[in-house]
Amino acid sequence: MKYILIIGDGMADMELDELGGMTPLEKARIPVMDSLASKGILGSVKNCPETLPPGSDTAILSIFGCDPLKYYSGRAPLEAAAQGISLNEGDLAFRCNMASIEDNDKPFGDKKIISHSSGSIDGRSSRELVEYLFKNPIFKAAADAADVSVSPGDSFRHIAIQAKGDGKGLVLKPPHDHLGEKVSDNLPAGNENAKTLAALMELSNKILSKHPINEMRRREGKLPCNCIWFWAEGTASELPSFEMRYGLKGAIISAVPLCKGIGTLMGMKVIEVDGATGVLQTNYEGKAEAAVKALLDGFDFVAVHIEAPDECSHDRDLEGKIKAIENIDSRVIAPVLKALEEKQMDFRMLILSDHRTLSTTGAHDGDPVPFILYDSVHDTGQGRKYTEKEAGDGPFLQNGTVLMDYLFEKEHFN
Repeated sequence: MKYILIIGDGMADMELDELGGMTPLEKARIPVMDSLASKGILGSVKNCPETLPPGSDTAILSIFGCDPLKYYSGRAPLEAAAQGISLNEGDLAFRCNMASIEDNDKPFGDKKIISHSSGSIDGRSSRELVEYLFKNPIFKAAADAADVSVSPGDSFRHIAIQAKGDGKGLVLKPPHDHLGEKVSDNLPAGNENAKTLAALMELSNKILSKHPINEMRRREGKLPCNCIWFWAEGTASELPSFEMRYGLKGAIISAVPLCKGIGTLMGMKVIEVDGATGVLQTNYEGKAEAAVKALLDGFDFVAVHIEAPDECSHDRDLEGKIKAIENIDSRVIAPVLKALEEKQMDFRMLILSDHRTLSTTGAHDGDPVPFILYDSVHDTGQGRKYTEKEAGDGPFLQNGTVLMDYLFEKEHFN
């Protein structure tokens, strides 16, 4: 038996007036997922604990069987693991987004947050800008005084590390949850270190705004990448071994550092796919091919994570979100099913959204999400479609940490 997990990040949503009261999942043409839902078990699960902020970090930890209340120490340390960064005792890691705030002469705090990703800035430009910033003499002096350094990533996502950083009481807000709001209402708060981090963010706006890359982006009608944004703080993380816990050899395929970091810390194989970007224009077919190859090469379990629905939601791109969901159906799940059926392999597949991402606000939501659990050798004949509403008529799991047990048949639905 082979096991496949498909995570469509942020697929689940709420009913929308512009869709006639439907959700994006209901609007999307997803015949493959609907077929699997009709033959499998369709239910709903809560992946984000009430006491923690809803997001992919807490949700995906849950999905992989790691209770966030026990293992979660912040998102940034998980992403740091994906880059092979080892945190020393007392180090505080942050996500360092390359963001866009209003491009005008207002005071820094009065400007509004426009984009958490500078309009999905390309990796080369993002890296060049963040490296320039931390080498700029004025900014470098301020960063050195704060013991803050940066490890560039391959997109708008970078990792900043503050040696002996004070995280007690520190409150950092994710920019994607506060688009359109004033900077001053969302700056670091809670302790003295917050003032230091806020000052670095303000200084970055002054320095980055005049960079030639941003001058070119303005001419091209693109958002300037004119501010770094610190969030997702945390200290060093340790996660249990996936193979020791479940007795299976696992692999993970994703474009985003978070999933790669979780996989790395759990001892899974992280498979890189050329052209996997984390946005709508990603290599869906490459991810499907890599998943099938991993299963044929001896892995018992493979997880495929697709970020596109979540990013489209943050960008308020409803049409793009629906297209991303349809792409997952036709360009990931369909070819995986076809390949496994041609190889006459028995398999079980779990399909779900990690959390809801709201098209109305671009923010994450921790309400239950629908899941499909499909077994290639057992047809339940339930006949329901993959939607939030119809999933509500099926079994409900209060805690997403048990999902793997159901996938691997350690637990069974009555």
